[in-house]
Amino acid sequence: MTQALSPAQIVRSGLCIGCGACASGAEARMEWDDYGQLKPTGPATHRRSEAFARLCPFSPEATNEDAIAAARFPDAPQHDARLGRYTSCHVGAVAEAPFRERGSSGGMVSWVAAELMRRGEIDGVLHVHPGTPGQPFFGYRISRNEDELLAGARSRYHPVHLAEVLDQVRATPGRYAVVGIPCFIKAVHLARAQDPVLAERITHMLGLFCGHMKSARFVQSFAWQLGVDHDRVRAVEYRLKDANRPANWYTAHLTLDDGSTVQNEWFHLADGDWGAGYFQNSACNFCDDVVAETADVSFGDAWVEPYSSDGRGTNVVVVRAPLIQRLIDEGRAEGRLDLQPVDADFVADTQAAGFRQRREGLAYRLTWAKRGIRPVKRVAPQAKGIGWRRKLVYRTRAAISRDSHRMAWLAARTGRPQLYLGWARRTYAVYEGLTYDRGRFAPLFSRIERVAGRRKDG
Repeated sequence: MTQALSPAQIVRSGLCIGCGACASGAEARMEWDDYGQLKPTGPATHRRSEAFARLCPFSPEATNEDAIAAARFPDAPQHDARLGRYTSCHVGAVAEAPFRERGSSGGMVSWVAAELMRRGEIDGVLHVHPGTPGQPFFGYRISRNEDELLAGARSRYHPVHLAEVLDQVRATPGRYAVVGIPCFIKAVHLARAQDPVLAERITHMLGLFCGHMKSARFVQSFAWQLGVDHDRVRAVEYRLKDANRPANWYTAHLTLDDGSTVQNEWFHLADGDWGAGYFQNSACNFCDDVVAETADVSFGDAWVEPYSSDGRGTNVVVVRAPLIQRLIDEGRAEGRLDLQPVDADFVADTQAAGFRQRREGLAYRLTWAKRGIRPVKRVAPQAKGIGWRRKLVYRTRAAISRDSHRMAWLAARTGRPQLYLGWARRTYAVYEGLTYDRGRFAPLFSRIERVAGRRKDG
């Protein structure tokens, strides 16, 4: 029997990712909370129902990724515990202009979406676009031609939701593809299971590999560190592309209200280490899907050499659906795609840190005490076999993701950015010494490790 749950319960339990599936077609709306995250609000969010419990991607009552993928890709010939079901894997980029040039990585996401439109398989694509002046920096829109599609290319590490575009799909007949991170793709699958209109009209799923979701405060931190007033920021580029610099040298770039710009590399920022988890949504601590296992095709960055040093950008691609496999095979044969086959281990290596966080790290986090609803994951709770230093890395990362929201809120509320920035730098010094064995705290942790090793041997 399905347990009835409400959106408010999911929010209070720290399991709401802000996807907006529960606010679509309902007496609810998505609004910003104090920490710069999107949450469902309204009287309907306090009503418990079995339907919602099956709809929320982080609900313990929702169908998991394995079951969704088994139903979606019953004939997929390959299976890997990290990638899920799949047909083939590739590394490379789009040779056909202008997709690689316009994208953050190798241009494969936009190329596949455009090819589906060219062939009449879909009438529109639900994906994230930059906002208009005076509106949120980013939001989901429906693109109906290649120009609109390319206008929405690039990475968007910013909260967005699906509520409005799902309503538009219900109101406008046609066939649609949706581009999204793993939990959003899962949410669309769960919504399709309850709504025959969505099931008929959303026909293709294009997934993005994901490390975690950031809050909107991340942009405010950029502004503080680049010396500008956040209220003057009109556009954000998280990964300013430069073919002459390594692809993994991210550059934060802000456009201001007078047209001027400011920028700096992430590694100069107090919170620029992605893995440390600054401004991470709490639900991401309970995700076990790195590569969008329920998507027809998934795309990530090739974060291994020599690809990570190629500033033009390079994709890894995991194909699951037969139609997408045909598109890619034909694109390679025609010279429009420059892709090489790779195996599951290669793809997993490009996302090694993400898999540690979502497998070993998740297993450890599931052993911690937790208030409210406890998620049910494909990873079993497990603390044994994880060294003390690695456990402390996971504890520190969780503390950073939690406290960064609080410190940034306090800094904004008091008008004192240094409250957050000073805290972020001090915290990172500890994290850096613990995780990478460098910086002023590295000797301390190394000494503790030696002492612990001697005691264990004794």
